[in-house]
Amino acid sequence: MTPETICQATGKRKQMFLTRHQAIEQMNQYGKKRTPFFFLISYDTTKTLVIEEPLNQKAPEIAFDFPQFHTGRQKFDFYTAPKLCFEPPSREQYAQQFHKVQDQLHQGNIYLLNLTRATPIHSTGSLTDIYQRAKARYKILVPGQFVVFSPETFIRIHQDKIYTHPMKGTIRADDPDALARLRNDTKEKAEHASIVDLLRNDLGQVAQHIQVKRFRYFEKVNAGDHQLWQASSEIKGSLAQDFHKSIGDLLFTLLPAGSITGVPKKNAVDIIRRVENYERGFYTGIGGYFDGQNLDSCVLIRFIEETPQGLVYKSGGGIHQLSDLEMEYNELIEKIYVPVY
Repeated sequence: MTPETICQATGKRKQMFLTRHQAIEQMNQYGKKRTPFFFLISYDTTKTLVIEEPLNQKAPEIAFDFPQFHTGRQKFDFYTAPKLCFEPPSREQYAQQFHKVQDQLHQGNIYLLNLTRATPIHSTGSLTDIYQRAKARYKILVPGQFVVFSPETFIRIHQDKIYTHPMKGTIRADDPDALARLRNDTKEKAEHASIVDLLRNDLGQVAQHIQVKRFRYFEKVNAGDHQLWQASSEIKGSLAQDFHKSIGDLLFTLLPAGSITGVPKKNAVDIIRRVENYERGFYTGIGGYFDGQNLDSCVLIRFIEETPQGLVYKSGGGIHQLSDLEMEYNELIEKIYVPVY
């Protein structure tokens, strides 16, 4: 299969997508040599971009800013923050999809499903403007393609230990008694427990001594002109000391990410394909950096994509049998923001 190309808006050399097999082989080779690399993997795992030693490049074509690694940072104290304008997505269309998911839940085919959609938006700034001004744990810019400002870790590997931090459960922080409502919501608790159980089993495929170090802790996430409470957990496991030799196999074994598919994962992926009726692309895929020893990666959420028809913002949330249509629809909208503050 011939890899497709990403045509960069800057006119620089074209980056090549690798197939799943090619990506695993390339990553394993870099891992064996302890060679640092950056990677992007699409949601369906059919397209991967792998860049060798990006921090050594004078003018990297793809920019990223992680807690410990970045391609460069700039300050724009007097720069006007980008603003987004959009029409809320069709409630009727969302309701149709929501009820299809509920049918699958009531039939027992799934226990949880992450339902997403693309909303057309207008921005007062470019993708580069948004990347430069957004504040998030993980930021990635592919010029002319998409920008990501994600709060969610996929996996971290440090000193032969692997960690994942699933995020599941969101509420606007300025709502009355927001934290107490999120903490005590029966649906949110069930949804979060399902994802933790799924990811604990996922880590068990690549690691040993799996344990939930912290269950359902709460953090505030900045969402532009307001804040969100977000529920997360921390799961930990132990890897073999030579894990780096098969780092590509390790990553693809865990994909797609459980927090953006559902439970059970195989059924959820199939239902998502039939219900969503659009291509997620790199949205809800993963991006990460291996420094030769350790790895950090994120789930590609909070995602703005440039299409021939204009910008779209891809967002969504988990649907459970106890989910309320209005609350899920509002959550979809609340997640359309740029974290500038």
